[in-house]
Amino acid sequence: MGGGGPISPIGAAGRASQYKGGMTTSVMFIAVVAASGGLLFGYDLGVTGGVEASDSFLSKFFPGTYEAKQAAADDYNPYCMFDDQLLALFTSSLFIAGMVMAPVASVVTRKWGRKVTMLMGGLWFLLGSTLNAAAQNLAMLILGRICLGFGIGCANQSVPLYLSEMAPSKYRGGLNMMFQLATTIGILVAQLINYAVQDWDEGWRLSLGLGAVPACILTLGSIILPDSPNSLIERGKNEQGRKVLARIRGTQQVDAEYEDICEAAASATKVTHAQAWRNLFRRHYRPSLVLATWIPTFQQWTGMNAIMFYVPILFSSLGTGQKGALLNAVIIAGVNLISTFVAILLVDKAGRRKLFLSGGLQMFTAQIAVGILLGVSFSTYNTSNLPESITYVALVLICIFVAGFAYSWGPLTWLVPSEIQTLETRSAGFSLSVSMNFLFSFVLGQCFLTMLCSMEYGVFLFFAAMVAIMTAFVFVLVPETKGVPMEEIYTVYCEHKVWGKVIGPEAVEATMALAATNSGSMALAAAEMALAKPSPKFSHSTTKSTPRGSEDAAPDAAAADALPVSKE
Repeated sequence: MGGGGPISPIGAAGRASQYKGGMTTSVMFIAVVAASGGLLFGYDLGVTGGVEASDSFLSKFFPGTYEAKQAAADDYNPYCMFDDQLLALFTSSLFIAGMVMAPVASVVTRKWGRKVTMLMGGLWFLLGSTLNAAAQNLAMLILGRICLGFGIGCANQSVPLYLSEMAPSKYRGGLNMMFQLATTIGILVAQLINYAVQDWDEGWRLSLGLGAVPACILTLGSIILPDSPNSLIERGKNEQGRKVLARIRGTQQVDAEYEDICEAAASATKVTHAQAWRNLFRRHYRPSLVLATWIPTFQQWTGMNAIMFYVPILFSSLGTGQKGALLNAVIIAGVNLISTFVAILLVDKAGRRKLFLSGGLQMFTAQIAVGILLGVSFSTYNTSNLPESITYVALVLICIFVAGFAYSWGPLTWLVPSEIQTLETRSAGFSLSVSMNFLFSFVLGQCFLTMLCSMEYGVFLFFAAMVAIMTAFVFVLVPETKGVPMEEIYTVYCEHKVWGKVIGPEAVEATMALAATNSGSMALAAAEMALAKPSPKFSHSTTKSTPRGSEDAAPDAAAADALPVSKE
């Protein structure tokens, strides 16, 4: 797959209906512990804005911003109160460090497994939390942020991928979203801690230092958890991989899924890590490249992370005071958490596309409303002390926006990129997604305060326009991957009306021929079993309607499922 020549079938296909096993206690335990990696990301997202709104923190590290905050001139522009590039660097330095670490973590993930990368993430975050809590100057503070970025780069590279590989395909969406759920829990906990210590002398040190708690959870979890079957088999540990697969599926009947993983791993071992990166830019992997690049990029341009970083600062600018601003941040974090539960409940029922599209419409509407509200309010009152009714309406609208994000672009930006890659490109492709996410987190973190100052209420209209563009992108180019085994994901591209043309007829024909061959061989074996031992339980009508990917499908159901079901 590294160069030219005849087109080989990509991935494995045709055996999904033969996969056995379902949700087990082992999988649930693994998902809960591994998803603690999301706590790292969420805690940092939540704690940053509250710390930056602290007077003692600002006076120690950013005295210029502190003086601007204390200014009470009537003509002072509330949008520009916190426009300080050094303050923005405190936020955004974490993400540039995460972007640098993601490719390194990708190599570690492929060569030594997902567990090692998660362990690295926990240790880096532990070091960063310690440095930030003990910081005596700006250099020490930024160094701690860089260490945190290294930790998050490792965790965000490995945890979503690990969860997707461990989960049964039927439940992959919900289990993968445990990462996002943990992220929202981390945000809420951080906001509550900020609120609790706001009157403490240097309470911000405790806020930053408590980041060590989720770091310890991930560190210990990465030691006790097994590596994924996909990673073990890819590294030549087939027997160990099969044992782990049987344990997490709760059955010894894992032949079909094991064979698909082995088949994909055999293809993956034919290419080096550098070749895997080069493959991403070949025509046959163009869908994976485009989606891995643009989905995480678009997520940042929703404006969610900028709002989450700076929501206490934003409400301080609206005249609510520090206490009111922190309380509003807690409310918003609570809405974020509740809405993530909605995503977990719906993602494997409604599918990825419906959540993307409905969330996009909700975010677009809320952003337009916030922009209009602030534009009219500040032009009418021309003060940073707006009437309480206006700040309440702004809070409700931001909550509506956050809810839309939390059940759509929030969790799906980690789920979809982790499941759209073939094993030949999986670690490289997901590394690209993580890097793009961090790159534009850095860009938005560094630019948002300046954008808010220069564009004022128009910044919300700008984000609304971006949401409209990304919703159209999903409608045209993002296929539905609900219930599709990761080893069969390439068949989805082959059947897609746009991507099928992009990747070319040779790759489509080779892949669909493999699907037909695998389905045919499994159907033949099933038919022989049925003739040898017929069972009235399975009639022609029931096998014909058996859904693809069903964990409970009968062996002879494959006869009616020889070709993949068409997907949009």
